[in-house]
Amino acid sequence: LISEGLIRDWDDPRLFTLTALRRRGVPYEVIQKFCVELGVTGAQSVVDPQMLEAHVRDVLNSTASRTMAVLDPLKVRISLPCKTPLLIDVPDFPSDPSRGHHKVVFSDVIYIDQSDFKEVLPNNQYKRLTIGQPVGLRHAGYVISVTEVIKDENNKIIEVRTIGTPVAVSKRPKAFIHWVAEPVTCEVRLYERLFNHKNPEDPKEVPGGFITDCNQNSFQCIQNAMVDQSIKGAKVYNKFQFERVGFFSVDPDSTSDKLVFNQTVGLKEDAGKE
Repeated sequence: LISEGLIRDWDDPRLFTLTALRRRGVPYEVIQKFCVELGVTGAQSVVDPQMLEAHVRDVLNSTASRTMAVLDPLKVRISLPCKTPLLIDVPDFPSDPSRGHHKVVFSDVIYIDQSDFKEVLPNNQYKRLTIGQPVGLRHAGYVISVTEVIKDENNKIIEVRTIGTPVAVSKRPKAFIHWVAEPVTCEVRLYERLFNHKNPEDPKEVPGGFITDCNQNSFQCIQNAMVDQSIKGAKVYNKFQFERVGFFSVDPDSTSDKLVFNQTVGLKEDAGKE
């Protein structure tokens, strides 16, 4: 795999070597628990990665502090009834606020994920921002409604203009989305399964050998993602939950100028999220 250029090295986060698992952000206690659960056997067996991922979620859910990050940014300008920027107190662990807080900047210019806005309502299951359908902003205490959509010469949406209303005096929106203001640009690396089949060495399912079974879409690098500035001083292997996105770990390739994050595992509710 390395000589063919399909992976970078033994610590490529798509592998299941100890160095790769560490780089991906899998906590050591998860590996210990997983090995104990499997037991020791001399027989060759195939283990579904979902078993390991379930343990990872359980541990990181209680140990990885929350933050907000936008992988595919869309600029949103908000007309607000108050002066900005504001500093908002956000809990590191919403289920237990006693475990600490961090400050988040909120201003009249924020960035949301492109997938959280549709100019036209695509279907009745879509609960996020559209023209005519407001959405709440997590932690900010505001609901935003679209007033104008700005496009470039290629008809691509480059900015959404909105009006913000306090949650207390608004009709409860169908959904609350994450956002960032005055963010830090970072690199985010997303991973899928390295092989298309559960057992790429099975000659019946993969007659051409495991090299031919590699998933060509197993790695995606997002160069200009945005993350809340509260974690700009994060250290290598620090772990976070990007709200509504997944769990991520700071990669050793990070520098003082730009953080690099590896996706450790997604959230349970990722599939089909509207």
